[in-house]
Amino acid sequence: MANVVVVGAQWGDEGKGKIVDWLSERADVICRFQGGHNAGHTLVIDGKVYKLHALPSGVVRGGKLSVIGNGVVLDPWHLMNEIETVRAQGVEITPETLMIAENTPLILPIHGELDRAREEAASKGTKIGTTGRGIGPAYEDKVGRRAVRVADLADPATLEARVDRALQHHDPLRRGLGIEPVDRDALLAALRDIAEKVLPYAAPVWKVLNEKRKAGSRILFEGAQGALLDIDFGTYPFVTSSNVIAGQAATGTGIGPGSIDYVLGIVKAYTTRVGEGPFPTELDDDDGQRLGERGHEFGTTTGRKRRCGWFDAALVRQTCATSGVNGISLTKLDVLDGFETLKICVGYELDGKTMDYLPFASEEQARCTPIYEEMEGWSESTEGARSWADLPGAAVKYVRRVEELIGCPVALLSTSPERDDTILVTDPFAD
Repeated sequence: MANVVVVGAQWGDEGKGKIVDWLSERADVICRFQGGHNAGHTLVIDGKVYKLHALPSGVVRGGKLSVIGNGVVLDPWHLMNEIETVRAQGVEITPETLMIAENTPLILPIHGELDRAREEAASKGTKIGTTGRGIGPAYEDKVGRRAVRVADLADPATLEARVDRALQHHDPLRRGLGIEPVDRDALLAALRDIAEKVLPYAAPVWKVLNEKRKAGSRILFEGAQGALLDIDFGTYPFVTSSNVIAGQAATGTGIGPGSIDYVLGIVKAYTTRVGEGPFPTELDDDDGQRLGERGHEFGTTTGRKRRCGWFDAALVRQTCATSGVNGISLTKLDVLDGFETLKICVGYELDGKTMDYLPFASEEQARCTPIYEEMEGWSESTEGARSWADLPGAAVKYVRRVEELIGCPVALLSTSPERDDTILVTDPFAD
């Protein structure tokens, strides 16, 4: 049976939540494999809106197992609040429907405090645009071997030892930033209290997933953010603190890479970005304003207005390569309705040379100017289209040109936030 990885192929906010939810009908298990609650997925189901941050998108669909993998950094207090919010909307969440990997690192209050203090202290031009949720510092503690993990909550002695090791690192940092030392006893008390709520969900996820795979279950791996925010292949240093590309699905859950059968890249029909960093096709004109208004481009997590621009085929071609994308889901095509002329970036000009990719060096990225190809727009509405026959001819041409430029076929086409307004070209779960 096919196992599918879903990754964002731009800077996030591509509409992964809806697509994962749509695909989850065909899956038995849905796994989050990286990131934290800095990512937000909005689902619209029968007119009801669900806003998820830590929970996998599959939780809103009954009869499925949802999994938070070890590649995630988890704020346990936020998770419990989110569970209660979703329960209040009529969704049942129990240890039978949600599992958390025992080796998942925790985001502690000290991580958020450090995150925000650093960003406030950063000078203009060096701010990363972090959400201040503590994701970066939590990943730092993970690789620094001083993280508190879910399994540590079960043993008081281990928990104290982990906290003490973390504070040896954090207290000197806090002094340098003018923050009061950590109240060790209060932190331990908070962890002991939340442990009772989190531990029922703890499980050896790697073992469960491998057993599910051998039994023929279909597994859907859900990424957060987008590949252009990947710590290695994104627009560094304006990136997130984890690997976002498809290969992380294996290490972030404990299932072998050979178990991944299909990679679906989620791609918005134009480009958006939240926060700082390079954005070659950004529009500071009426067209950019129009894209933002029609696309309701405000962050699910922060509410920040997203920067908007034309579709960048060169960047998506890169991310399709680094994630090994087999097919894309093109979302928000309806936002382009009514534009007389559309532009697609096919490459860049750098110091008189033509580039078909965005270089890694920050100073070179800043000097890259987009090379555009213009296409005819369409006046008809594509909103709610559920077949190719429902699309204007110019819209079909636009989609086909996107496929040619990124070197990857469209498997799904989304024409509104509603779950069923989706054109299926190739089923990623097909055997």
